[in-house]
Amino acid sequence: MPVPILLVTGFLGAGKTTVVNHLLAHAEGRRIAAVVNDFGAINIDAELIAGASDGVVSLANGCICCSLEGDLLRTLATLLRRDPKPEYIVIETSGVADPADIVRNLMDPVILREAPLETVLCVMDAATPPAALDDALHRSQLRVADIVALSKLDLADEGAGARMREAIRAQRVPAVVVDAHHGEIPSALLFPATVDRAPPLREPGPRRPAEQRFETLSWTSDRPISLPRLQQAIGRLAPKLARAKGLFETVEQPGRRMVFQFAAGRATLAPADATLAPGDAALAAGDAALAAGDAPTPGVPCARIVFITELGVLSKAELDAIMETCVADR
Repeated sequence: MPVPILLVTGFLGAGKTTVVNHLLAHAEGRRIAAVVNDFGAINIDAELIAGASDGVVSLANGCICCSLEGDLLRTLATLLRRDPKPEYIVIETSGVADPADIVRNLMDPVILREAPLETVLCVMDAATPPAALDDALHRSQLRVADIVALSKLDLADEGAGARMREAIRAQRVPAVVVDAHHGEIPSALLFPATVDRAPPLREPGPRRPAEQRFETLSWTSDRPISLPRLQQAIGRLAPKLARAKGLFETVEQPGRRMVFQFAAGRATLAPADATLAPGDAALAAGDAALAAGDAPTPGVPCARIVFITELGVLSKAELDAIMETCVADR
């Protein structure tokens, strides 16, 4: 029996991990395998995915549209050999991935026969300025989508959803547009009722040269972080950041891991071992409300943060100098 694939795409900080987390936590008995691709040497997103009944596979240090293409296909082959096989496979792409290239890879006849690409879901921050949809990467993520989910509606102003819907229509996107309050999307939209029909035909278009636009810088520390100092450091770094995310222990709450997220100029912090109440703004910001974990794993740095920037905007030396001011005094 073929195993349908749900491909989840969307720009940096759009809320993809929150959507996948909600999906896996409300699997309703489905056996789902999740493949998580993060852009950077530290795969924070894989640690923030919880509730997968069939396990989480991490693809790190690149995006699956280019450098990890072979890894993705090998990972799918491995999943399909599991006993029992998953009933569905969810692939969460990096925010810098061009999904058209991923779709093209998944159109391989061997993969298509065993694991057809059933649905492409694009998650979009409702507060995204409509002008941003003129960006080539945003357009590509939208145009391959069957469903566009508007996230973080509670963080946007009242008319943001309507403006974004209008901007999406202006792009002549044929996708269904739905609201995704706190990552929730009706499962009937994402999973087919039957898997014995032919997968939808897709035309990803001609292959385009890869554009290396973003880079990641990782920072780690074996000491806890001071929250007031972190706030000051992020204030200095914010103008140069496209995205940041991390896990660390704080001076203020020793022994407890915290999840840090920065996207669209907004920073959030939440415990990694607690489920936030519905409506909490941090959950809407994609802060891993369902993440599991208590004390840091032995041998793993106390603090791990990934920063994503435009190429050449921030040097590793500058980042390290600023972030070192955050660590607790010896």
